[in-house]
This record gives sequence, C-alpha cells and structure tokens, in this order.
Amino acid sequence: MQKTISLLALLAGSAFAAPTPIFNGKDLKGWVGNGYLVEDGAITCSPKGSHLHTSKEYTNYVLEFEFKLPPAGNNGIAIHYPGKGNPAYVGMEVQILDNSAKKYEKLKEYQFHGSLYTLQAAKKGFLKPVGEWNKQKITVNGDELIVELNGVIINKANLAELSKKNPKHLGVKRRSGYIGFCGHGDKVQYKNISIDELKADTEKVETPPPPADLKGFKAVYNEKDLQGFIYSTGDIGHWLPKGRVLHYDGKSVAKDKNLWTEKEFADFELFCDWRWAGPAHGKKDRPVLLASGDTKKDANGKPVTVRIDEFDSGIYLRGSSKSQVNIWNWPCGSGEVYGYRTDRGQPAAVRAGVTPSAKADKPIGEWNRFHITLKGDRLTVVLNDQEVISKAQLPGMKKSGRLAFQHHGSPVEFANIYIKELK
Repeated sequence: MQKTISLLALLAGSAFAAPTPIFNGKDLKGWVGNGYLVEDGAITCSPKGSHLHTSKEYTNYVLEFEFKLPPAGNNGIAIHYPGKGNPAYVGMEVQILDNSAKKYEKLKEYQFHGSLYTLQAAKKGFLKPVGEWNKQKITVNGDELIVELNGVIINKANLAELSKKNPKHLGVKRRSGYIGFCGHGDKVQYKNISIDELKADTEKVETPPPPADLKGFKAVYNEKDLQGFIYSTGDIGHWLPKGRVLHYDGKSVAKDKNLWTEKEFADFELFCDWRWAGPAHGKKDRPVLLASGDTKKDANGKPVTVRIDEFDSGIYLRGSSKSQVNIWNWPCGSGEVYGYRTDRGQPAAVRAGVTPSAKADKPIGEWNRFHITLKGDRLTVVLNDQEVISKAQLPGMKKSGRLAFQHHGSPVEFANIYIKELK
C-alpha cells in the first residue's frame, strides 16, 4: 500500500531536494497567460492582468516566493488550477491582499491575506508594511495544505475535510494542476519563485512498460489528467491521475461512478494494464463454471462455489454493460463477458464462447495486461499473454460506442491504455 510522508518531516526540510526556480527573473518562459510583464526582475501584474499560470502541472510540492503589495493591492495564488475557468472555484486561491486598505475594512474572514478563498480563513497580522517584500511558502501534500508567511504558519487546511463541508466547490476536490497568479489589475509583484516537488508515496509503484509494438495506437489516458473522459464533480479526487497510473479509490460519489471516454469506438484493439490497489470489499461465494458457461453442480445438484476475496471491475465495450469484459477475482478468472454468459436467451455457443478458457490472472496487487480485440461482433481477449476468449460472438452489439472503466467499489489502477481503431 502507498504511504504519505508526514508534513512534519517535510517542514523540517529532510524530505526534499534543493529548490528549483520556476521564474528566471528575465522573461515569462514557462508561464502561460496575459497581462503580466517582467519589471525589475519580478513578475508584475499590469492593469489588464488576470490569470498567469505555469506551463507544467504539479501535485505535491513546496512553493516559495517573495511578493510586494501596492496600497490596496489584490491578487492570489492559484492552486491545482485546471487551466480554464475561475481559479478560485475550479482550483483554489490563496489570497494575496493588502488587508490594511480602507476599501477592505468589511472583508469576510476567508478574504484576508493567506486565506483559502471561500474555504478557510488565515491568521491575521503577519504582513509587512505596504511596499516591502514578504516571503511566503505554500506546502501542498495530498489532503494537507499549509501557508507560511514571513516565517509564521498562518493557515493549515485539510482539503478532504473542506471538501466535505463545501461539496459544490470543484477545486477543493482536485489534487493536481497548474500554479498561477489571480490578478485584479493591481501592481502586485513576485520574485524568487521556486518549487520543491514532493514524492507523497514512500513506496514506489512499479508499472509495466508499454507494449513493445504500438504502431497505429493512440493513448486513451494522457498520464496527466482526465482529458478525453466524461466525469462529474463526484468523481474528482477519486478517479485520480498519478502520472502513468490512473488510480481509482472506490469511493466516487457521482451518480454514474464509471469513467467514460468522450470518444466512441467501433472496431479496435485495446491494450490496458490493471491491478487491484486496495483491500477487497468482503468475502463472497462465487460459482465454479463449466466450459459451457453453466455453473458446476455437485452430486446433489447444488451449485459448486468458492469463497473468495471480492474484487470487481471491468471495461464496457461500445457503451454497454452487457458487453463488459470483467475484471475480478472469480474462479473463472478475468476476461469473462458476464452479460452474455448469464443471458439464457443466447445460443449455447455464445454463452460458452464468452466463458474464459483459463484463469490467467496474476496474484492480487500485481499488474495484469489485457489485449482486447473487437471486430464486428467478435471479441478476443488475451490476458497476460494467454488467450482466454477467442473470437466470441456478441450478438446484437451496437456498431460503435464509448469505453467505460467500471467498478463495484474496489480500489483499482489502470496504466498503459492504448487503442488502435480498425477498418
């Protein structure tokens, strides 16, 4: 299982390397946006300044910088910003503000400097006088966020708890994104901007290398975010991109908890690596199957079952749960098409064809590889280099449809998801 480094260790400085500058002091190379310029070695917000963000996304890090406020100056630091929309709501905004200005004498608590806008107030009284440079540090590590101003911790937040209290806030559910500035046209300046990227996991998860021959294949998952997938606010923070791994914690609160591709596919080859990434969700008695797809019976005519640790997921083909290629820990093994096998209205040959010829799954926690080919209504599934479903017929399939990564609450991870459309 993955473990999280404590923030005490991070703040002590023993868990990260030397800071990496993300502003060169000369120009805005590495930054995206309009309305900002470099003046006297500092990023400066112009009267037309609004949003400026890094060209790279970050997950866990310590961000350090200096800033200077003009009288009544107002700006902010965008955290986990997805690149579009208002950073204070689709991401999170740490306030950068001259609290002493008369125009701000009626601020709400969460609007003062260092606060997480609309989410959590910061301690007051640690800003230097207007026109002087302040030093600020923001530590983000999983659910934990700390704001330190001029050597004093002024805000410490648990994002998971804030998400529960603010269920409609999209940004507090995110755990990665761009870092940026949220300008309001005031001449706020930033310099000496550096970042230490943190490894939140002390135990490295090794992922398999991509398939050797990917000519003609395209990535379904870009290894950065959920671009190309359909998802809702209830999925954010649960279907979680972690570099090469697409992690699902089994706890989505969306109405449809499955992760769907935006694009529809007709005939294709699909590579997909997967592994169980958490505990089973209980013990279940599951049937032992015959080659026909029927349940094996004992001498008394009762079904033969095996008590297993229950894991359950799968991949929907052409938008249908009926044509799901199952991922689970059943005695028959993964690769079965349950919707067709259990349909007594299907011919015997169809039900037998979608029953795995062998259980080719690796032990729980290890990576498995699917190579799925669908052409017309014929399906072939290769699991860990063993063909378990061979040109099985799936009568009545739609001609095209979306892929979906399905689950029944089991934490699961996917990697190396590549598809090639066939003519």
